[in-house]
Amino acid sequence: MDFKDLLKQLAERILKHKELVQTEEATKHSFVMPFLQALGYDVFNPLEVVPEFVADLGIKKGEKVDYAIMKDGQPLILIECKHWSSNLDPHNSQLFRYFHTTKAKFSILTNGFESRFYTDLDAPNKMDEKPFFIFDLNDIRDNQIEELKKFHKNYFDTETIVSTASELKYLNQIKSMIGNEINSPGPDFVRHFAKHVYTNGILTQKVMDQFTQLTKKAFQIYISDLITERLKTALKTEEIEQNKPELIEPVIESEAKIATTQEELDGYNIIKSILRRTVPIIKISYRDAQSYFAVLYDDNNRKPICRLYLNNNKKQIGLFKSDKTEIKKELTSLDDIFLHADHLIDTVKNYTEKVAEVQ
Repeated sequence: MDFKDLLKQLAERILKHKELVQTEEATKHSFVMPFLQALGYDVFNPLEVVPEFVADLGIKKGEKVDYAIMKDGQPLILIECKHWSSNLDPHNSQLFRYFHTTKAKFSILTNGFESRFYTDLDAPNKMDEKPFFIFDLNDIRDNQIEELKKFHKNYFDTETIVSTASELKYLNQIKSMIGNEINSPGPDFVRHFAKHVYTNGILTQKVMDQFTQLTKKAFQIYISDLITERLKTALKTEEIEQNKPELIEPVIESEAKIATTQEELDGYNIIKSILRRTVPIIKISYRDAQSYFAVLYDDNNRKPICRLYLNNNKKQIGLFKSDKTEIKKELTSLDDIFLHADHLIDTVKNYTEKVAEVQ
């Protein structure tokens, strides 16, 4: 099961069982620990995840944070948990106190559904007041999954996260401000547009009230037009794809002439291992032909991922450009397939993104 499916499964389970979880402690065990497990951490290994981590505050000893994810004996991420029904807004002060007493670079405030990620962008060793990233299991989005994946044990890299944290923080704040202005335009925002289009005199309160409604309506129409145009483009692209001539001919050879070899299956398994983090394995299939072994997305001849030519002395892999033209690359061994992992992943992403645009 890939990371996205794992998160969706966890979200469904939490939604189903939340009413049975009555306490903060139960929230930790039922919601937060599975979330940490989804991120690849062994919650039962005290060298990796320490519950009730002691973070002494000066003369105040024995202060504890709910969890600490450890690396080389030092806390890497501090985690403070609240009951699943809690509003997290008033609760970051505890983490704020703990943060500067440890060597942790990141902290998470969570109620099992919503997780807020903090670091020290504003001042070294001092936790920022606002999170640079928020992940909500109630509203899972693909771009946020990619950001969350950076906190997965297998991909965790402090420098990579810090380098994008600042951009994420300000991007989210700007996006929030734009959303607020679109839904409820403020006077400065309205005045900016009104003074450019209103030429009949002074911007009185009556005029401003009128332009407040006009500004809100204009943004709604603009966004609606963007969505409509994007849907038209997506549908047109899909229509073109459907009307294209078959670029990969259907396999019509007699089965008696086709023998799928173990080497071809081994190559197929390597390709699946490369793509398993990008799409569900069930989406990857193959069709064997007399002259090549085709690997397809969605078992669709119009969605080729690659071809393997392994029946001759000269072994090759056929890769596909965005226009479906094929490029053949030599293979000294099946391990060379890994050298083309990025191309295979990009090919599959091209198919999944087209589907997402239509949806």
